[in-house]
Amino acid sequence: MIVTNDSARADFEKLRNTVGRVDPRELDALWPRLPVVRVEEILGLWRGTPLETGHKRLGYLREISWFGKHFVAPMDAKPLICHAADGSLRSEPADGGEASLWMAEYRGELTATMVYDRMPLLDHFKAAGPDTLLGVMNGKDTDFVSDDGHRLYFILDRA
Repeated sequence: MIVTNDSARADFEKLRNTVGRVDPRELDALWPRLPVVRVEEILGLWRGTPLETGHKRLGYLREISWFGKHFVAPMDAKPLICHAADGSLRSEPADGGEASLWMAEYRGELTATMVYDRMPLLDHFKAAGPDTLLGVMNGKDTDFVSDDGHRLYFILDRA
């Protein structure tokens, strides 16, 4: 995994450790400073943490007890790994499907991207550390864009 430059890493850690709401404009500004990642670099199980930006979909992630994502292989990505009632982990299909991983362009850069099977959604990823990704959800479904026009940002740490 590519490691970010010291300045971008410090800014990421500051935002990650913010108590209370994170301004999504700061995440938008940080995004281009982080290195892109390739699909083969991100395979594995990842623990997710949504960033508290006030995005309207944060409640849904809490409601389903979201743990993170599992990138088994490029054509086998599980976007919603959740805690089951007994504490184990299970895959919760996203609108009846799962996902795959592709290299896709976002904001002018080619980076690893998760493409949902049955929803018009993409999760783009950039390296925020050796075993940490910053992700942003993108798509044409306006339910996944906040009322102020910002997208859902989240952190993935290798499990």
